[in-house]
Amino acid sequence: MTFTVAADANGILPDRMIAAMAEAGLILPAYDFVESQIQPASLDLRLGDIAYRVRASFLPGPGATVAERIDELKLHEFSLADGAVLETNCVYIVPLLESLALPPEIVAAANPKSSTGRLDVFTRVIADGTRRFDMIGAGYHGPLYAEISPKTFPVLVREGSRLSQVRFRTGDAILNADALESLHAVERLVDIDDADLTGGVAVSVDLSGEKGNGFVGYRAKRHTGVVDVDRRSGYAVEDFWEPISARPDGSLILDPGEFYILASKEAVQVPPDYAAEMVPFDPLVGEFRVHYAGFFDPGFGYAGAGGLGSRAVLEVRSREVPFILEHGQIVGRLVYEKMLSRPDAMYGQRIGSNYQAQGLKLSKHFRV
Repeated sequence: MTFTVAADANGILPDRMIAAMAEAGLILPAYDFVESQIQPASLDLRLGDIAYRVRASFLPGPGATVAERIDELKLHEFSLADGAVLETNCVYIVPLLESLALPPEIVAAANPKSSTGRLDVFTRVIADGTRRFDMIGAGYHGPLYAEISPKTFPVLVREGSRLSQVRFRTGDAILNADALESLHAVERLVDIDDADLTGGVAVSVDLSGEKGNGFVGYRAKRHTGVVDVDRRSGYAVEDFWEPISARPDGSLILDPGEFYILASKEAVQVPPDYAAEMVPFDPLVGEFRVHYAGFFDPGFGYAGAGGLGSRAVLEVRSREVPFILEHGQIVGRLVYEKMLSRPDAMYGQRIGSNYQAQGLKLSKHFRV
């Protein structure tokens, strides 16, 4: 089977085209895909059966392979066949079960899955010869690797665990300012009247407590038990998280080294013919980072897919100094991109979507 896209095509490839890429040998899984591995606009990537603990994070750079760098930097290797615990603040490299043979017109970009980010597991995808994490250039032929560093909870992973996802795009898919304004006028991408659309849909933090019965989020506990990344609803919230009450002045002091789950003030939606990605607002506006997991699939929060707008869950970590976050402070922007065509299944429809119509919500691992 051959796979082609039009020379002038611009957009994110939908689910059925990802499946067609695999059938054409452009995506090379070691084993057949599993149920729900192909999402509306992305493919989940699976861990292989061996992990390497390395001295430090790295990029291979032009002319070098990841395997060569692993040989230089590894401290030890171990099997994931029966599961293994990854300790906090250690760096691990795991070959993935999927490799790529991309055609010259298609590039790939990776991101942590939502549940991965909500566990504060820092993970990035690396490819041979690259200068950037999570970016795989057009025409790349070769293996993929996950760099994994749990920051708060030790995690149990195994061969087949899915921590990252990858999108495929051709051409320039990002909506410019005029196109974004036009789409918002038709679809109302965010549920406020004075939406800030400069450089994407602005997303601010909700610290009022009005939508959470007086609570605004959670702060992760230290020195907890292990979280099995494949175990759904397996853990009591109070064993891993401390709820945060709203303050009268609508502020929250972020402590360095602590991890927080907060929610956006706005409810957003992604129409079926579009995808979105959360990008940092501006590193100069505060000493914190927001949102490890940036992909928003077609249909996220969309009424036709079972949503009425969904609040974005924000994974927040302060950097070097304490920082005061204020209610309504802009913390990120949703950049919208065109789909090459509408996916067969949208987010929330028959694909095991965990966060449709969400409010303030922890990852799927914790019991509601």
